[in-house]
Amino acid sequence: MFKFDRRLLQNFDWIFLLAILIIAVMGIANLYSATAMNEYFGTPVYMKQLYYYLLGFGLAILLISFDYRLFMSWNYILYAGAILLLVIALVFGSTVAGTQRWINLGFFRLQPSEPAKLVLVITLASYYYRKDTGKGFGLRELGVPALLTALPFLLILKQPDLGTALMFCFIFISMTLFVRLKWTTLATLVGSCCALIPIGWNYFLKPYQKQRVLTLFNPELDPSGSGYHILQSKIAVGSGSTFGKGFLKGTQGHLEFLPERHTDFAFSVWAEEWGFLGSLFFLICFFFLLLLGLNIALSSRDKFGVLLAFGIISLIFWQAFINIAMILGLLPVVGMPLPLFSYGGSSLITTLAGLAILMNIRMRRFMAPTL
Repeated sequence: MFKFDRRLLQNFDWIFLLAILIIAVMGIANLYSATAMNEYFGTPVYMKQLYYYLLGFGLAILLISFDYRLFMSWNYILYAGAILLLVIALVFGSTVAGTQRWINLGFFRLQPSEPAKLVLVITLASYYYRKDTGKGFGLRELGVPALLTALPFLLILKQPDLGTALMFCFIFISMTLFVRLKWTTLATLVGSCCALIPIGWNYFLKPYQKQRVLTLFNPELDPSGSGYHILQSKIAVGSGSTFGKGFLKGTQGHLEFLPERHTDFAFSVWAEEWGFLGSLFFLICFFFLLLLGLNIALSSRDKFGVLLAFGIISLIFWQAFINIAMILGLLPVVGMPLPLFSYGGSSLITTLAGLAILMNIRMRRFMAPTL
């Protein structure tokens, strides 16, 4: 007979859930404003995002209902499934704007690279947990996780989607630096990365990707072409001033100067309408959520929980950092959504799944063995 353990409910982090809901409300309101002046047929964008939220919360309830340590047994099955979906997207996927990233399921267009990020976090956490001998990882031990990262990286690079592919590198670097490394291994990795930068620039980056990097340093060089996104975004953010223009009154977004205003540049709309103070409030809420996630990682009493929680927080942090830096003109435009805020079903549901795993770790602290 099923017996519910009350300690699960007692250890549920309600503040963590409240922080998610506050960011969700801001994101839905912002999408409503960003698309309010446009005539779309069918379901409005903000309503679709609301449906994705409901779907994501449904998945979250499922994910917190079982012990997260089962992921250690499922990790390679999940990894194989993620790779299979990436191959299907590459061979049979829908082509939009010259990229082949989506699988059309009829009611929903799945972007497999989004859940693949979370699957990589689970896979690396499982590997580092099993292989850790306490003496520090050497190059030989890092060969397997490097290959596990390289395979989805190359498949996504082929789509092509450089921004998402680089996220796999960020996940690998963050989680690898978090576990104990030998000094010789660390020095070799740093040296290799430095050596690969000119090789990647000369032989792997496409001309338009090089142009985006060059535009970062001088967007006025091509204001109506490669510099258009950055210039319009900076105008929107700057015109918000201290208090903003007000809800539904952002001219850059409503007059369609700002491109991708409901996806990659959604935060530009927010900054224009709510100004510096509104942007600061959003950032405080978002980084408070990340701090709560870090607290879950640090307070977990089993090493797999620590690695898994840290990997998920790293994933969300890097996506948010790159998106906001891109909007402010500090990084090239790479097509990175802001978690919980930008429109997109695959990204949103993956983020909620990651946050649900964090809640799962928090809820089962009392069941975990001491480190």
